[in-house]
Amino acid sequence: MQKPNDYDNVQAYGEFTPLKLGGHICKIMQVKETKSAKGKNMLEISLDIAEGDQKDYFAQQYKTDTRENKKWGCTVYQLINDANGNTGRGFKSFITAAENSNPGFKVTWGDKFASCFKGKLIGGVFGREQYLNNQQEKKFATKCMQFRSVEVIRNGVDTPEDKLLPESQDNGYGPGYTPSAVGDGFMNIPNGLEEELPFM
Repeated sequence: MQKPNDYDNVQAYGEFTPLKLGGHICKIMQVKETKSAKGKNMLEISLDIAEGDQKDYFAQQYKTDTRENKKWGCTVYQLINDANGNTGRGFKSFITAAENSNPGFKVTWGDKFASCFKGKLIGGVFGREQYLNNQQEKKFATKCMQFRSVEVIRNGVDTPEDKLLPESQDNGYGPGYTPSAVGDGFMNIPNGLEEELPFM
């Protein structure tokens, strides 16, 4: 047998290294303005780890993923407004954290709003969220739960408590599943971005 061309780039089962829980300095890869399934305005914020021993964590995951429909591994869905239609605290926290993490940076409102964040640093607090896989087994996914300034992350943050499924939820992906707001207006949506070459 000849050695397959991509053999050295494929990650074997059991070699997966999970992202460490807690605070990380992140790089904003892309921000997109979009709408939730219920028609609410929201942002899709794609992140990667910018510093430390897990730098470029999600880029490496993406490069070694051989699935046909591979997705970026860290996308935060942030609602713009709260339940009353006012500016959501989570949205304001995202902008404030980005501005405080990048000296001299101020958000650009209008047509260039989404693009002004590309490449900027931001602090992310990562925790575990429970879900049911296709075999109805309870598993945990590591997700960005909160935005903070880079300085706050460097000073140390607590790891969030695990977000567990409600006892009555029977399927995290099946019929009747609707994304729900968690934390500061983040949306719990099981799938990430669906782009062939993200952010390029």
